[in-house]
Amino acid sequence: MLADGNGKWNYALGMIQVDGLEPSPEFLEWVEKEKKGEMTMEDLRRALDQKYKTKGRTRMYE
Repeated sequence: MLADGNGKWNYALGMIQVDGLEPSPEFLEWVEKEKKGEMTMEDLRRALDQKYKTKGRTRMYE
């Protein structure tokens, strides 16, 4: 059985925490907006790209 949207986010956030990291409040806010349908995954990707884009570097996952 596939996890629902909340389950997928819970898993992803848990994996971040296993590495001893803590998601930023801003990221958690974006996750909540995506869960509520106020933001798409594409919107979230764009927000992350804009926030963490490094000059002269392209995204690794393209």
